[in-house]
Amino acid sequence: MPRVNRTSGSHQKVCPFRGLALPLVVLLAALAGCGRGSGPPPPVEESGLTTIVLQTDWFPQAEHGGFYQAQVHGFYADEGLAVEILPGGPGAMIKHKVVQGLAQFGMNRSDDIAVAVERGLPLVMAFAVMQQDPQALIMHPEQAASNFPDLDGRTVVASPGLNWIAYLERRYSIRLNIQPHTYGLTHFLKDPTLVQQGFVTNEPFYVRQHGVEPAILMLSDSGYEPYHVVFTNRRYAAEHPEVVEAFTRASIRGWIDFLSGDPTEAFRVIAESNPQMTPEFLNYSRDTLIDRELVTGEGGGLRRVGRLDGVRIQLEIEQLRELGILKEPRQAGDLILVRP
Repeated sequence: MPRVNRTSGSHQKVCPFRGLALPLVVLLAALAGCGRGSGPPPPVEESGLTTIVLQTDWFPQAEHGGFYQAQVHGFYADEGLAVEILPGGPGAMIKHKVVQGLAQFGMNRSDDIAVAVERGLPLVMAFAVMQQDPQALIMHPEQAASNFPDLDGRTVVASPGLNWIAYLERRYSIRLNIQPHTYGLTHFLKDPTLVQQGFVTNEPFYVRQHGVEPAILMLSDSGYEPYHVVFTNRRYAAEHPEVVEAFTRASIRGWIDFLSGDPTEAFRVIAESNPQMTPEFLNYSRDTLIDRELVTGEGGGLRRVGRLDGVRIQLEIEQLRELGILKEPRQAGDLILVRP
């Protein structure tokens, strides 16, 4: 079963990785002048914890593992937070929930946030979830393209309008025949000529279960490398910088522990929320996150977890402008709270 209804150890008292979050205090304080007054304080439970909501990008899954790790091992509570993790999926309206205050934080790709900001949504990226994009093009071995130019004229099952489609077509002077994504693998498995958009942490597992050893082209190898990020409302960040800092710090701590520690309890909560998540699949997804260094970045190690590189964001902005997707000049600092 592919991304439709898919979900993304022993507790170790480790350092909360303070070093990554230190610049956030200064940067968020500078944003305070952008708010219109202090606004209402975040709600506080009877326990004294500040209640916030994280709206994820899909159904509970290993790709959200660091957040569940922080929740079940008390890392959020250590920071004075009670965090509700809302499952995503088609039609989750993640950005609009954050704009409307229905969620304080959301997950998305950095290129999608850049486009949303140009369209007037008051959003800003807080930290990276994945340093490397897990999106890939998956093919049957007998019909595999060895490089991106070889995709010219191929039918690709994908979500129409995604920015990487325009990027590939322009950079490699090719034309892709996009067949709308149905969030399933039925057509792909029946037709060896099809190319399937997917996550390297997901679809290859199910393709192999059907006796096919998939050929994979990572979209990040094309030079188009959006982050997967957590973002928030710019006004909320200005009015509650201490909450954003605390959530960032605890989430990064959760991701470090999820990758290097025991994910058993996080897996249990994920599987309870999404019964389609089997132990075999959850372990496959986590192993892929680790082996491909998707959260840490290539050669980055745990010290890179959560980091956003302003130079890389600026390159992404310029790529989107060259494609005509972004119209106005913009600086990376307009989009991110944490700068290296």
